[in-house]
Amino acid sequence: MTTAEFNDCVKEYADGMYRFALKSSGNEEDARDIVQHAFTVLWENRESVDITKAKSYLFTLVYRKSVDRFRTAGRQKLMDVLPEKGSEVIFQAGLKKSIEKALMNLSTESRNLVLLKDMEGYSYDEIARLTGLSLSQVKVYLFRARKELQKSLEIYKYHY
Repeated sequence: MTTAEFNDCVKEYADGMYRFALKSSGNEEDARDIVQHAFTVLWENRESVDITKAKSYLFTLVYRKSVDRFRTAGRQKLMDVLPEKGSEVIFQAGLKKSIEKALMNLSTESRNLVLLKDMEGYSYDEIARLTGLSLSQVKVYLFRARKELQKSLEIYKYHY
């Protein structure tokens, strides 16, 4: 991988990696550290990393570092955001906060699987390769995580 290819990776993948790390960790500083760590490892291993596999390599690093941070530091609480005036804005802010809270109540593995699939758009096969789980495990864990999220968010079911 050349320096130009590395710079292209930073431009193309940094935002997605940050979003994933932020949703996974719930902490902006940790998310920045995790993304920085991933790019540092990529730079150190640039000679052995195929540019066509750089995205998977980076997201695997972010996934693993997120899990490691969770294991060592425990869960972090999301920052509270005060909603604007207006009932619809308050409802949406409450829904967003509830979704974030429901995500944080999932196990780290379940949360990361939901984020990879539903937020980052990875396929089941890609997630299996990133996480080291079998394809059937990914599907089952995602199904269970989504059911748990659905149960947590039932109060919003009938709002139009």
